[in-house]
Order: sequence, then structure tokens, then C-alpha cells
Amino acid sequence: MKNEQKNISHFNISPLANAGVHVVNMQNEIREEHNISKPHRDNHFLIMLANGGNFKLSIDFKEVSFSELTLLCVFPEQIHHIIEVQKPNGWIISFDPAVVDIEVKELFELRFHSPMFLEPQSDFYLHLTTLLNLIEKSQATIVNKYSSKSIHSLLTAFLYSIACNLIFTSATDNTNQNRSTIIKDTFNQLLKQHYKTWKQPAQYASELAISVSHLNDTVKALTGSSVSIHIQQASILEAKRQLYYTSKSVKEISYEVGYDEPVYFGKLFKKITNLTPLEFRQQFRD
Repeated sequence: MKNEQKNISHFNISPLANAGVHVVNMQNEIREEHNISKPHRDNHFLIMLANGGNFKLSIDFKEVSFSELTLLCVFPEQIHHIIEVQKPNGWIISFDPAVVDIEVKELFELRFHSPMFLEPQSDFYLHLTTLLNLIEKSQATIVNKYSSKSIHSLLTAFLYSIACNLIFTSATDNTNQNRSTIIKDTFNQLLKQHYKTWKQPAQYASELAISVSHLNDTVKALTGSSVSIHIQQASILEAKRQLYYTSKSVKEISYEVGYDEPVYFGKLFKKITNLTPLEFRQQFRD
């Protein structure tokens, strides 16, 4: 990596300070044990607000590129690392999922899966930068339990500001959010919770109190893929993470993501990725 990349390649997202919240300014050089230039997964949220610079990351084996005035969220358990960065400026904030309002968490899972580009001098951008400045300064002057509570309050305001913008953007893009969109979003929430055990579209349709054909037609019309494909892709994504980040056998991973027949799992994995599980592990990790 180039010399100008060193500031971010050695960021440390330390054990979460301040009862679950930690913010780092990108202009600071921090050299500790958690090097985000190497692929890894965390059990906390990570949000990056870039004021300047150019960034290239890998998140769950997909390349994500963006430049200044961008907001990005990395979710717990996603495999991620920095590929390349030039002249970084801004903040990285990490926080425990336990401090996130459940409705905000679900909204992020539905709407915040790609970089959010920010308008300079917009109220939204100014609110975020003001709050991050305050969090950064507050965590440097912890004196008692009320200091931590003030940081939690600032984090809550930060997350609610993002949630408000996500809702506003969704309403602008789709002013008449119809029943189909609600079905698709609810299906995605159920899928995240149950993909390891609910392998049949009928299980999701039953929970939604609609027919299988209606669920499948709705999801396919809005996403381009059938319900069965979404179920398979959710399982294979977690299998990729396990293959990359653990030393578990293919059989163990097959059972963990809900397939009792490792041979079938291997065939399904190759059908979706064009690689066998072991080929994937060798290519992306070894």
C-alpha cells in the first residue's frame, strides 16, 4: 500500500470504550493490534463518514469504492478490509449492537447496504459532522457515568439522523410505498432471522399470511430473484464467511448454515459461486 495510505491501514477499533461506543478521527495515526487492512469480521457496527479522500474496500467479498462526502455502514459479522485508500479524512465510529434501537437496526438492515453520498453544506451532513465532533471530544474527557451517558445520547442522535434520512430518501424514491414493498421488506427481515432453519418459501409465506405464489411473485418483481434464490444466497453468504474466517470443515459449515447433507450443500455452493467450498477457501484465504 502507498505511504499516504498508512493512516487508515493501521486504524485500531479497540475493545469498545465508553460502554459500547468508540470513534476515531481518520487524520490520527493509530498503531495497535486491530489492522483493518487485513480481512476480518467484528461483532459490532462500524460507520465511516468520509470528508475527503478516495477509498476502496472489500465487504463480504464485494468491492466497494467511494470518495469524499460519503457515509458507509459495515454490519456485524461482515467480512471486510481496506484495499486502498488515499488522503483519508473523516471519522470511523464503532458501537455495540446492544446500544442500537431495534427499529433503527432493522431500518439499517433494509436500507443501508450501499454508500450514502452526502450533499456538502446540507443540514444532514452538518448534523452528522457536528455530532461526531462532539462524540470524539466527549470520549477524550470521560470523568464519570454521566459522561458515558452523554456519549450514548449523542450516538442515538447520530443514528436517528441517519434513520430519518433513510426514511426521507425512501419516501422520495417511492412516494407510494405499496403492499408489495412491505411484503418484500418483511420477508428480508424474516430471512435474516431464519435462513438457517427455514429453507422453504412456504414457511415465510405462512408467517406473512399470504400464498407462496403471491410471495414469490412479489419478491421476484421487486428484486429479480425468487424467494428460493434469496434463501440459498443468504445461506451461502454465511458459508463464505465461515470458510474464510474459520477453520471449520465443509461438513461443519454445511450443518451450521442449515444443510444436513454436505454433498448437496457442496453442489449448491458451486452452483451459486462457480467454486467448490474448498476452492473458495483456497482462492480467498489461503
